[in-house]
Amino acid sequence: MTHSDILILGGGIVGLATGYSLCQKYPGKSITVLEKESILWAHQTGHNSGVLHSGIYYKPGSLKAQNCREGKALMERFCEQEAIPFQRVGKVIVAVDAGELATLQMIYERGKANGVDCQLIDQARLRELEPYANGIAAIHVPEAGITDYKRVIARFAEIIEEHNGRIVRSARVTDIQERAAVVTAVTTQGDFTADFLINCTGLHSDRLTRLTASSVPAQIVPFRGEYFELKPEARHLCNGLIYPVPNPEFPFLGVHLTRMIDGGVECGPNAVLAFAREGYNKLDINVGDLWETLRYPGFRRMAKTYWRAGLGEMWRSASKAAFVKALQRLVPDIRSEQMIPAPAGIRAQAIKPDGSRLDDFAFQESQRIVNVVNAPSPAATSAISIGNSIVNRLATHFG
Repeated sequence: MTHSDILILGGGIVGLATGYSLCQKYPGKSITVLEKESILWAHQTGHNSGVLHSGIYYKPGSLKAQNCREGKALMERFCEQEAIPFQRVGKVIVAVDAGELATLQMIYERGKANGVDCQLIDQARLRELEPYANGIAAIHVPEAGITDYKRVIARFAEIIEEHNGRIVRSARVTDIQERAAVVTAVTTQGDFTADFLINCTGLHSDRLTRLTASSVPAQIVPFRGEYFELKPEARHLCNGLIYPVPNPEFPFLGVHLTRMIDGGVECGPNAVLAFAREGYNKLDINVGDLWETLRYPGFRRMAKTYWRAGLGEMWRSASKAAFVKALQRLVPDIRSEQMIPAPAGIRAQAIKPDGSRLDDFAFQESQRIVNVVNAPSPAATSAISIGNSIVNRLATHFG
């Protein structure tokens, strides 16, 4: 049995950013990271589009807004220090018709309240920035950027190991036992004990929280985000990030175009219910995961509210022509033959029992455990800030 000062469950970007933060603030603490996969970015981190979000959408004063603003600055600084490429390519949020102008104004006001560098622009300025974008007005966010989160997470792992930390792969946690003086994680690689444990397991965060807590505030419902990529000859259609004005009645941003750090351009995502928490392909089904979702009252209430929008997402999943049509609303010159399928991702959507979204970062704590119950987008952008917050929560217990 291996003992550490701190156990971190989950080798994604939030878990390893927390380990990195511990190394900076408490270099004498021994750290063990347990990851159930053989690689560190198998799930949400490895399927991330690489955007450095500005924080323009989030409610002022929320943990999302605070952590995104601080986290973006910290992530850019980290990339500079570690020679990891990032670019401020800029973003436009485009109003296609007059019916979207009120929501555009609301987003702009939120951005200003959050300290985001953003401007309302007219059609002429939009065409200067994104010549192929279709809109009557837009918000320009010049500070929005892109990076390579796989390289970020690889460097986090190296730093943890340079501080004599351990990263144990293929270690799936099957039980957590919290006692007065110690916490034990029972895994497929044996038992690991520690003075404190941090649960950063993303898609499975609610399940691991239940191992030591009587209840959790929300259940994770997986949604698959499906993408296409523009062929090289069509990449000129997007210079940076082109987003629609989001539908305030629907919990997702809508299909958009994203310039990637390698020069490619991704289009998407749509958002459809995944039949497995790790169901990256349309035919992936985990009966246990699916039954858990369908029997959950919160999901059924959410489905009742958003069923019309959900059918639209399912239709775009089934029909490439429908997907292209949605993109053409933003960039009319896009053609089906210019697009090839790209890897999908899974969004860990935390749903409350009443069917509403748990839409902010959320933690649940005991004397020796910090559970990161919900770490939605912009978790990657905010990772270092979230890690610092977790470390600060633990610091009161350190001797």
